[in-house]
Amino acid sequence: MIVLTRRIEASDTVTGSVTLDVDSRIKSRLRVTLDDGREAGLMLERGHLLRGGELLADASGDQVIRVLAAPEAVSTVRCADPHLLARAAYHLGNRHVPLQIDPGLLRYQHDHVLDDMLRGLGLTVEAEQAPFEPEAGAYQSAPHSHSHGNDHPFVRLPAHS
Repeated sequence: MIVLTRRIEASDTVTGSVTLDVDSRIKSRLRVTLDDGREAGLMLERGHLLRGGELLADASGDQVIRVLAAPEAVSTVRCADPHLLARAAYHLGNRHVPLQIDPGLLRYQHDHVLDDMLRGLGLTVEAEQAPFEPEAGAYQSAPHSHSHGNDHPFVRLPAHS
């Protein structure tokens, strides 16, 4: 079995590909079947979404595999009105929905309740099969340091007289 342990920027030789949906591309440890039928394992650093087109390699660099984003059930909103599209993105973000944002387009994993909400805002929603490449998130590349304790600095405001 091929064990893919690192991401690489470029390669003169790509030895295979693997087509994965977004739920698989968020995992750093995963057994996969390459598109040519060979077995492989992902043993990657945690906390990074694999993007369609990325290259993965084994430790020796002999095996270079291209990641492809699989078509999956998504809802797509296309709109020429940037204000209306921004409102839609706000409402989806308020529900913590992973969201692909492209010029004139929003895409999320298909959900008929969200589709109805956006139709209520006056948007047209199309259910389709398409690759889903959501935004990575503002903190994805930063080291994980999530605390709920009282260790955050604060400013004491002057008391009202």
